[in-house]
Amino acid sequence: MEHVHLAVEEDDLYSGYNDYNPTFDSEELENDVGFQQAVRTSHGRRPPMTAKFPGTPIGPRSLASSFGARLHMASSMGRPMTGAVQDGSARPMTAVKAAGYTSSLSRGSAFDPLGQSRGPAPALEAKNEDTPEEKIKILEKKVNDLIEESCMAQSMGALQVALEKAKEAGRKERALVRQREQSGSADHINLDLTYSVLLNLANQYTNNEMYPEALNSYQIIVKNKMFSNAGRLKVNMANIYFKQKNYPKAIKFYRMALDQITNAHKEMRIKIMQNIGVVFICMGQYTDAITSFEHIMSESPNIKTGFNLILCYYAIGDRERMKKAFQKLISVPLGIDDEDKYIPSNEDTSSNMVIEAIKNDKLHQMERDLKTLAEKYIMTAAKLIAPAIETLFATGFDWCVDMVKSSQYVELANDLEINKAITYLRQKDFKQAVETLKAFEKKDSRVKSAAATNLSFLYFLEKDYDQADRYADLAMNADRYNPAALINKGNTVFVKQDYEKAAEFYKEALRNDSSCTEGLYNLGLTYQRLNRLEEALDCFLKLHAILRNSSQVMYQLASLYELLENPEQAIEWLMQVISVTPTDAQALAKLGELHDGEGDKSQAFQYYYESFRYFPSNIHVIEWLGAYYIETQFCEKAIQYFERATLIQPTQVKWQLMVASCYRRSGNSQKALETYKEIHRKFPENVECLRFLVRLCTDMQLKEAQDYATKLKKVEKMKEIREQRIKSGREGSARSRREGRESSAGSAGISTPVLISPKKSSVMDSGRSSSSTKGERLSAKMRSLPGSNEPYEASSPKELDASYVDPLGPQMDRPKTGVKKRVEDDDFADEELGDDLLPE
Repeated sequence: MEHVHLAVEEDDLYSGYNDYNPTFDSEELENDVGFQQAVRTSHGRRPPMTAKFPGTPIGPRSLASSFGARLHMASSMGRPMTGAVQDGSARPMTAVKAAGYTSSLSRGSAFDPLGQSRGPAPALEAKNEDTPEEKIKILEKKVNDLIEESCMAQSMGALQVALEKAKEAGRKERALVRQREQSGSADHINLDLTYSVLLNLANQYTNNEMYPEALNSYQIIVKNKMFSNAGRLKVNMANIYFKQKNYPKAIKFYRMALDQITNAHKEMRIKIMQNIGVVFICMGQYTDAITSFEHIMSESPNIKTGFNLILCYYAIGDRERMKKAFQKLISVPLGIDDEDKYIPSNEDTSSNMVIEAIKNDKLHQMERDLKTLAEKYIMTAAKLIAPAIETLFATGFDWCVDMVKSSQYVELANDLEINKAITYLRQKDFKQAVETLKAFEKKDSRVKSAAATNLSFLYFLEKDYDQADRYADLAMNADRYNPAALINKGNTVFVKQDYEKAAEFYKEALRNDSSCTEGLYNLGLTYQRLNRLEEALDCFLKLHAILRNSSQVMYQLASLYELLENPEQAIEWLMQVISVTPTDAQALAKLGELHDGEGDKSQAFQYYYESFRYFPSNIHVIEWLGAYYIETQFCEKAIQYFERATLIQPTQVKWQLMVASCYRRSGNSQKALETYKEIHRKFPENVECLRFLVRLCTDMQLKEAQDYATKLKKVEKMKEIREQRIKSGREGSARSRREGRESSAGSAGISTPVLISPKKSSVMDSGRSSSSTKGERLSAKMRSLPGSNEPYEASSPKELDASYVDPLGPQMDRPKTGVKKRVEDDDFADEELGDDLLPE
């Protein structure tokens, strides 16, 4: 049993922690008699006793208080001395009380737990920038900053500044490499920084079209084996060779880049193969291009490649493969969401807010642009292959329409039908075009409006204004917000001279589409006809702000300023016309007329001469130039102009008389005589020609003088008899009309009013009337030179008035139609290949 122990209660784990030695109980010190006695006697002030303890130094032990004073404690038993007082403060007697905190402050000290009385902290040690490591870091930062500045300048279009920054970055990077080599840290060269500097420099050389320098920079990168994936930059080198039209080398570098790009980068490989196909097209090797494009269409089909494949098949004339390629093109997935996703629902408010937020965001804009581009390629491809895939182009169009209707581009079928009608127009088959467009009358409103607009335009060109008005109404009823339909309606009203109503239709078209330039142009013409010149001027100034280089608009502005009697502004606008179209003979003639009106004959002669050089068949320019040379006493030079006028108007005798008179005035009597004889042969009853023949033969003492004098008398006598007959006939008819009016008025007992038709206030009519007045004055002056009864020498050259106004009025005064632009834009340009096939 002595080895058997009874189970007892387990010892308390936390026992003993509350036990303490009463010696260190400071709370009972006031009641401790011995302690108080020691404090009051000298026992507490005796010198400390020394004792030797194993492992301790001989001498008193010092104790540091929280106030910084060194207190000595020693006892024979190692107990600290008590009752020691320093600086008037009693030190803590035991370790139970927190050291350093007393109820009374030491004498002369303040409460400063944060140690603020010790003053501010010492300054940090200055960074030494003279060390090689710091210099290298600073230089690296400068190089990175220069690269960023170069890229930013290039993005803002400052290509020269970007190149300078790239060159400076290259210089500093080379200095950085040298500094690393000098400091012995050549192994720590920043290869990424070197690569960035060289690549940016090559890009900036390319942007500035400095292709040899760019190729050198790319070569440095490609040949350096330390740069990983540098082989991809051979694509950039190939692009440069393509721009230089060095196609064999471009293909070589494209293929080298293709070999160095793994199959993991499928998209990159597809783009490079597409560029290879484009280069083959530029070289005329369509079979090789077809191989590249067919591979792309089988691996990763896209719209551009499908369109290029159709172009290649069209170039080699393969009808069946054209059809297959078109079917592949319309089946290419675009990868965009349906538009129905953006239609808000009436139930969920939160989803409606989300739809409203994403309806016009950049992603949706990108989707719309992609769809627009795909529709453009499909329409262009259909218009291209439709005449080629079948014998009749109509059959080809019908096949394309059927294919499109069965694809995701159903809405393009109607547009193709309209293009079919436009193709009929280009072939001058108006009947088929009209029949094709009339088939849309039962379609939906958008297509019906477009077809009716084109029909109205066609009938307007054929001057069948009733039909044009009918189809314009049909187009407006189908779509009241169609600006082209409103413009066509305004045009039909314009030709009926109802200018106020026409202006209302043009204004409505502008309210529906503020960028409708045809409506603004026609509104300006309408205001001209209404003689509201200031409003017309405002319209054309607005139009000039939209169409900065339109010579038509600038000519109309010049015409308006001329009507407003501001020739300086008119000349300024005509000078702008000449800067845009320097070969416009009509504008040059108008400039000559304005300068002549201002009295500047030399400047007027310059512009008239330039107009004659570009269009030598303008009879009024020829007349002015001939009169100018006669006025300046250069009759020999005037002959060539009057001879040209003779060729233009061979039945007008006055030009031949002018030629003969110039010969006579220049002293060449023999040539003048021959010319007069030729004129007499063609016009035997011309009195002026016979008079000059008589005068010349008399002066030259020729025998024919008497014969011509006899003929002259006969002609004059016949002329007098003819004039008398005409005069008597006029008097008889006037007398009979007067007698009839008097008898009718006498029978009715009232007087007959005279009706005066109102004068037209149109710009074209006013221009023509002023032009005819000036033309008549000029013709009268010209007739007075050779055709008067006196000899040519008796006429005074100072009487010449060589002013000239175009009798046809201002150019381009016809209202524009709303469908003209639609027809013109319908062409597929030959340069589609160049625009759409450039390497990326």
